[in-house]
Amino acid sequence: MHMNEKGLSEKEIFSYLEHVKSEDTDYYKVLSSMCTRPHKIAVEAHRMFIEANLGDLGLFAGAHRLEREVVMMLGELLHAQSVNAQSAETPSGRPGEGSIYGYLTTGGTESNIQAVRGMKNLATAGKKIVGTPNIVIPESAHFSFDKVANMMGIEVKRALLDSEFKVDIVSVKSLIDANTIGLVGIAGTTEFGQIDPIEKLSKLALDNELFLHIDAAFGGFVIPFLENPQPFDFKVPGVTSIAIDPHKMGLSTIPSGALLFRSPSFLDSLRVSTPYLTTKAQFTLTGTRSGASAAATYAVMKHLGREGYRKNVQYCMQLTEKLVKGARKLGFEPLIEPIMNVVALRVPNPDLVREQLLKRFGWNVSITRNPRSLRLVLMPHNTARDIEEFLQDLKKITAEI
Repeated sequence: MHMNEKGLSEKEIFSYLEHVKSEDTDYYKVLSSMCTRPHKIAVEAHRMFIEANLGDLGLFAGAHRLEREVVMMLGELLHAQSVNAQSAETPSGRPGEGSIYGYLTTGGTESNIQAVRGMKNLATAGKKIVGTPNIVIPESAHFSFDKVANMMGIEVKRALLDSEFKVDIVSVKSLIDANTIGLVGIAGTTEFGQIDPIEKLSKLALDNELFLHIDAAFGGFVIPFLENPQPFDFKVPGVTSIAIDPHKMGLSTIPSGALLFRSPSFLDSLRVSTPYLTTKAQFTLTGTRSGASAAATYAVMKHLGREGYRKNVQYCMQLTEKLVKGARKLGFEPLIEPIMNVVALRVPNPDLVREQLLKRFGWNVSITRNPRSLRLVLMPHNTARDIEEFLQDLKKITAEI
């Protein structure tokens, strides 16, 4: 592909784009993704702020206002307001509104990187590290922590999981040493939708004077709206940072993530001087940042409110219950009773089942690593009819296998 000498017409461009778009997978028959179609109000708000750059806040005061309001709403959702009493500096270097410390990211990977970067900066400044700094994470942690290890020269120690695929606290405790700077817990694991015992991790973190980061990229917009939510956020005293992704169950546009801190000292540890911009400093990993994502997230959160998100989660949990009930009729048990809208099914030869579901019927599903099972995520784009069709197709394939 080369750049043409003379420009093409809009008709030619969009004709080609439509052709290429057809190669993308539509969310119909997708049972493997933690992302979904964004809400229409998020799409329109995104379009309105498409040129806004949150990397230069002085030029885009309106987009920056929306970012701060989103951070405030997320902080309230995650109980940050109940634990913070002072206002922090915002990424612009100006006094913050209220008591929520954080900013919008591109998603869980960036949030996790920045959380550990903050841990390292604060820990190495405040305690003597003899060897390579390390963090202790569950075996179920997202692969973004492999990037953390590679980028920052940090050793990543992986704790074992218990029989319910939650991190084993005894294993975590055994891995902590003099060079450990922090712990990580997962609230909504990518493979199993499980929630680690955050309160027990919190006690370990407090007893050992360690930071505790919670990766709630998926679970952050699910757990608060469940009938019996488990403790995972800033209400738990040892939690120092949380990653949450509005572009997943929050129904915002991609990329929309967020990173929140208990203390303004984390933001201070990430501060970089920005002499060429309209603001004094940045606390972010990326320089140029999308104001459109802030607008999209603001719009959908305000539009849906707690009631709308509660209905959204209830809908997905109903689909989850329908799938598990139907699978059991076929003789397939889940590895664990679903905590949220993620199901891991015990089926014979899951790799072959996955291959045949896609090849013969167009279903996109995935596989858990250990043990290998069929992994299914029930998102707002799925319907009850989808579940019925999927179970019929699963029955045909497994009967043949």
